[in-house]
Amino acid sequence: MNKAALVYQDLLQKIDAEVYPIGSYLPSEHQLCELYGISRETGRKALATLAEDGYIQKIRGKGSIVIEHRQYEFPVSGIVSYKELAEKLHIKTQNIVYDYQPDATLPVADFTSLGTELTEAPVTAIKRVRVIDGEPAIIDKDYILKSIIPKVPKQAAEDSLYAYFENQLGLTIGYATKEITMAPATDEDREHLAISKGAYVAVVRSVTSLTDARAFQYTESRHRADRFSFRDFARRTKK
Repeated sequence: MNKAALVYQDLLQKIDAEVYPIGSYLPSEHQLCELYGISRETGRKALATLAEDGYIQKIRGKGSIVIEHRQYEFPVSGIVSYKELAEKLHIKTQNIVYDYQPDATLPVADFTSLGTELTEAPVTAIKRVRVIDGEPAIIDKDYILKSIIPKVPKQAAEDSLYAYFENQLGLTIGYATKEITMAPATDEDREHLAISKGAYVAVVRSVTSLTDARAFQYTESRHRADRFSFRDFARRTKK
C-alpha cells in the first residue's frame, strides 16, 4: 500500500472514530506532511480521495471539513451476502423479516426484463428490511425455488441466507445476472423505508445461479435513493 493510501486509511479511521467529527477540519496539507512525514503531493492525494469518497468537502481558504457520509456502496457487479458486506464496511445492521411465505409462487412479471425463461414455479418468498445504523435503508424481496431448496427456515432469513445455502446445504453459488433501475416509491416502500410520497428508490433485480447453471434465487432489492451508491470497475479493451 502506498503512502497516500496509508494516510487515507488512518484519516478515515479517525473520522469513523470521531477523532475528527462531522463539522471539524482535518489537518492542512502542511500539517499532514509534519504528522506523517510525507510530501505535500502525497497529503494532497489522500485528501482528494477522501473528498471523492464523500467524507470531506474542500473549502477554499479554510481547508477540508468532515461532512456527513451516509451512502453505502453495494457491489452490484459481485456476489456477496448482506451480512458479509456489513462486516466488511463495519456498519451496524439489523434484518427485519416482515413477510415470510413458505409456499408462494414466483412473480414472473417482475423478472422478465432479465432475459431468462421463467415459469410460475413454487418458491419460498421472503421480504426483509435492512436497517443500517438504526435507519431502514433497503427492502429485499427474495424468491427461492423450492425445486432446488425445498425449505428455507425463517431463522436463516433473519441471519444470512447465503450462510445457510453454502454452510448448511453445501451449495456452491456461481454467478448472478443483475439490472439497476429507478422507480417511484410504492406504498410498501414508504411504509418500511420511512420515505415521503413522491420519492424514488433504486431497484436492483437479480437472478442468482449455482455453478451448475441452475437458477435458484430471484431477488428484488429496493434501496432508498439517498442511501444508494454504485461503484464498478471497467477496463477498455482495444479491438
